[in-house]
Parts: sequence; structure tokens; C-alpha cells
Amino acid sequence: MAQYRAFVVEADFKNGDSAITTQRLFLRRFNISRHGCVPCTTIKEWVQNFQENSSALNRKPRGRIPTVRTPENVDKVKMATVKSPRRSVRRHSAAIGLPDRSVRRILHKDLNFQPYKIAIVQELSDRDMTNRRISSEQLLEMLNDDGVINTVLMTNEAHFHLSHYVNKQNYHYWAP
Repeated sequence: MAQYRAFVVEADFKNGDSAITTQRLFLRRFNISRHGCVPCTTIKEWVQNFQENSSALNRKPRGRIPTVRTPENVDKVKMATVKSPRRSVRRHSAAIGLPDRSVRRILHKDLNFQPYKIAIVQELSDRDMTNRRISSEQLLEMLNDDGVINTVLMTNEAHFHLSHYVNKQNYHYWAP
């Protein structure tokens, strides 16, 4: 393939930038039939590559330069998220001026933040507290007998809104 490109560039310069003449010489030189496919646009592209890059080969950039996930942008996203964790990624990206996909990547990969969604549960009454205490005591007795208590972790964290209805579809927040 490199020999084809080299021949095309050389023939084009010898024939005064004539793509048609270069095309005919190419077909003759490499024994390709008259109806073989060597488009003039390809010839022009190879010559243009040679003029711009000093090579007829397609040059690909070496490695990607990270342009979005820079320390400055990571700090911007972190400050914005800590300031208002309930704001959506789209709104953060519009406020910061970064693509929303990049903001999401920064949140996940650089800051190790996760999106959390609130879960709504029923309200507890006084009777529930006594039932809970009895159940807990029975569970502790069972676990003490088997010696499993050291491997179990239990919490009673909850988030309550007693004053009004909460739309849980719209309640998300970002946190580590």
C-alpha cells in the first residue's frame, strides 16, 4: 500500500497536479484493468497528506491528550456537587460548561461518587417500637447461640418527611 501512495505522489508532481493522468499511469504501472477503481479523490487525498505531513500515509495522533478530566475540572465538579448534591448531572454540566458525560465520568472515576435515590417507607408508630424491640431480642438470642453475631452488621438509618409528600423519582443526590 505504501508503494502505491509513493507512486501516486511522485506521478502527481511529475504531471503537474493532474489527477486523471496520475490515475492512468497508476493503472498502467500496477496492471490494473481500465475499469479498476482508483478514485481521483483518493489520489488528491494522498497528495494532500504528503504536502501536509511529509508522508502519504495517514498519520494518527499518538495517544489521547485528556482535555476534560483535568485536575481543575475535577475540582470544579467536586465543589459544585458538594455545594448542591441534589442537582442533576445535566444542570451541573450546564453550570460548569462541560459535557454531561464528562461530568458523570468525573463523578464516578475521579471522585468515586455514586447516585443515591431515596426510598420511601411507612411511618413507624409506638406499637412498632415494642414489636421491633421484641424481634431484636429474639434475633440476638438466636445469633448468640450460633456465634454468628460477630459477622452481622445492622443499622437503623432512615430518612423521613412527615410534613408532605415526597416524589422519590425526582429525589436523587450524589455522595461518596
